[in-house]
Formats: sequence, structure tokens, C-alpha cells
Amino acid sequence: MSKIQLSKNFIKSLCKLALNEDLYPSGDITSELINKNIKKKVKMISNQKGILGGIEFAKETFKLIDKKIKFKNKKKDGSRIKKGEVVATIDGDLKTILTGERVALNFVSHISGIATKTNMFVKKVGKKTKICCTRKTIPNLRVIQKYAVKLGGGTNHRFNLSDEYLIKDNHISSEKNFENLIQRAIKNKGRKKITVEVDNLSQLKRILGLKFDRILLDNMNSKNLKKAVKMSRKFYETEASGGININNVKNVSSTGVDRISVGSLTHSMNALDLKLEI
Repeated sequence: MSKIQLSKNFIKSLCKLALNEDLYPSGDITSELINKNIKKKVKMISNQKGILGGIEFAKETFKLIDKKIKFKNKKKDGSRIKKGEVVATIDGDLKTILTGERVALNFVSHISGIATKTNMFVKKVGKKTKICCTRKTIPNLRVIQKYAVKLGGGTNHRFNLSDEYLIKDNHISSEKNFENLIQRAIKNKGRKKITVEVDNLSQLKRILGLKFDRILLDNMNSKNLKKAVKMSRKFYETEASGGININNVKNVSSTGVDRISVGSLTHSMNALDLKLEI
């Protein structure tokens, strides 16, 4: 799988794009109403408990607007934070602080929200099962969303279509003898992993023993999932997917599956509520 790397240049370029979105074409016309040279020390405070993430994005946002702003983080990415806790202070010209306020908070709220939700799933299953994200991400934000999943203790699934072979239901329906697809993947795999999705035990029996890496058990009830895990264990790593939420994830984990993929970690996340307080 491709490595998730948050380099300084990557963070800077993403913050530039976000600021351009917020400031084009005339800048912050409301904050321009404030008198110049009003110096303030502002606190970034969390209104919820959770897992913090995205603090370097907030720091870079203010730096791009005004290099004189002093940004001091009190907590690092991956830290557990409490409701009412100060996670950073921003010291400088109030006008420029307010200009960067929403972009900085959006980054931290979004990344922290995904990290926090992921951690809720991770705590439900303990060390029994890995919680994985999917490619159901917001376009152009996949890197930071998958980074957030890692902060919450989750595992990144493949980053893009080049990382692994994932033979899914729509691939399988393209050919009557779908075993041929798997054989082609095996022939061309090199060092890449091969995952095959099945949604019933009959499909699983047809391919059991073929030399691929992981079986993805999609939308199976608990009874069939247990059977599938037992049948597959000596051949493949097992993964469950489909309709998994915080209420049923523990039950899915109890089937003995190695991994659980949860699309909602990134496509339906809630932002963590943070604010700037003067």
C-alpha cells in the first residue's frame, strides 16, 4: 500500500488551496473592518472529548496569513483531549487571526472527527480485529482522511486502485467463470496483494484454495460469517464489510474475522467541535 506522508510541502500546498477558496477574490472583507494592530492571544478549545488531529494544518494556515503570528500547540496529533481543553494558543494581530480562523478549525475538526470515530470502533473490538477504512473518501482529501484513521488506531486499506488487486462483485459479474479473473491476478500479481470479495458461501467454496491473500466477506449475516471465517482461516486473511456500524461491530468481530472495513469512517464522519476563544 502507498505510504501516507504528510510532508511540510503537502501541508503547505493544501492550506494554500483552502485559504484561496476562502479568500478569493477580495479577502476577508469583514475582518478588514477591525482596527489595525489589535494584539490578542486566542485559545483553540475543544467542545468535545476525542482524539486530536490536524494541528500542523492549523499552524501552517496562520503562518501563511501572517508569519508574525505565534502558534503554540498544547497537544499533539493523536492525543486524547477533554471537553473544554485548550489544544493551542494563537498570539498576534486579531485581524489576521480571524481571517485564518475557519480554515484552521475546519482542518482540525475534520481530522479529529475521523480519528475520534475510528477510535470508537477500535475500542469496541479491542485487539481482536483491525478496523480498516476504505476508498470512500472525499475527492482530493484521501490523504488526510486516511491519516486521521491511523491517528484513531485504525488500519489503512489500499490507498488507490494501483495498490492491490481487489476483485469485487461487479468484476465477478463480468465473467461466468470468475475464477479466471483470480488466476489472471495471481499470474500478474508480483508483490501486490490480491483480495477477493464474496457475498455467499457458494462463491467461497468455488475459489477456496486458490493462491490469493485475503477474502472479503461482504454483507453476510453472523451465522454465515462464522462459517466463512472457519472455512477460510487456513488459506486467507479474512475481512468483513457491508452495513457495519458502531452498534454491530463488536458482534461482527466476535465471528473471528481478522479485519473489518468501515466506509462510514470517512464518508459519513462527524467533525469534532472546536472553537477559537478570545
